[in-house]
Amino acid sequence: MITILNDTDCRTAEPAVATIGFFDGVHRGHRHLIADLVRETEKSTGMRSMVITFDRHPRQVLQQDYRPRLLTTPDEKLLLLSKTGVDCTAMLHFDKLLASLSAREFMQTVLYDRLKVRKLVIGYDNRFGHNRAEGFDDYVRYGREIGIEVIKSTPFEFDGVNVSSSVVRSFLSEGEVEMAEKCLGYPYFISGHVVGGYREGRKIGFPTANVQVDNELKLIPRNGVYAVKVRLEGSLALRHGMMNIGTRPTFNGQNRTLEVNIFDFKDDIYGNSIDVLFCHKLRDERRFNSIYKLVAQLKADREEAERLLKVE
Repeated sequence: MITILNDTDCRTAEPAVATIGFFDGVHRGHRHLIADLVRETEKSTGMRSMVITFDRHPRQVLQQDYRPRLLTTPDEKLLLLSKTGVDCTAMLHFDKLLASLSAREFMQTVLYDRLKVRKLVIGYDNRFGHNRAEGFDDYVRYGREIGIEVIKSTPFEFDGVNVSSSVVRSFLSEGEVEMAEKCLGYPYFISGHVVGGYREGRKIGFPTANVQVDNELKLIPRNGVYAVKVRLEGSLALRHGMMNIGTRPTFNGQNRTLEVNIFDFKDDIYGNSIDVLFCHKLRDERRFNSIYKLVAQLKADREEAERLLKVE
């Protein structure tokens, strides 16, 4: 039995116009596809719009040692999808049973029978089914046999970049958080909890909150210093700050840490949840010959971060 994890809003008698994909990041390319879906739904009397996605990356089931670098956790993805104007989202539990279905079996048993899909809007490069050998023309043929009209969406390009989740990951891996934001349509963010650290920043006038990311598969941008905005537990306000990602080479550190200095803030927030939004990269992490030179650089970093964040 195929498990649908959050189909409460999808349990109606209304037929659906749907699209399907992993939708990691729910970036501007995804939202372009969903906008096509919503427009197609508006032309279809008595139908609702539906996004169908998965709780894990398919390769995690197909390759046991595969560890995806996620732009969004399942909960973050559902939240972002809820803001797209789509009527409902069905998240499928991706397991070996689902992976074993051919494209036609998937269209018949999951799309048509379980979710009442009668129109399927396909991303221009999307493929599904057991061996991924079939393509759009095959889906159209199966759809005719089953009773699903299959429609191809158009690609989305921004500033010459064909926006995709892999492109966003590449930008973040190079520390290019501004380009990632342009592709995503929002600043890339991580969520976690404040844990105990080395307290070296406090000794030099730059106290930091050491962040432990909640989901170990979440992609962490390249090592460096970033201008960030911070949302603390129990508050909707975004505070300005700067984050260092790296091994603290000036202090001969070995382990990678994520430490955020929140400007003009001194409260004890150990154990609290925290969201960090990446706005600008300030510089690469580097080793300084003395603590004095490090402090001078941190002062310059703060001035630059405040300037960049102020003009937004």
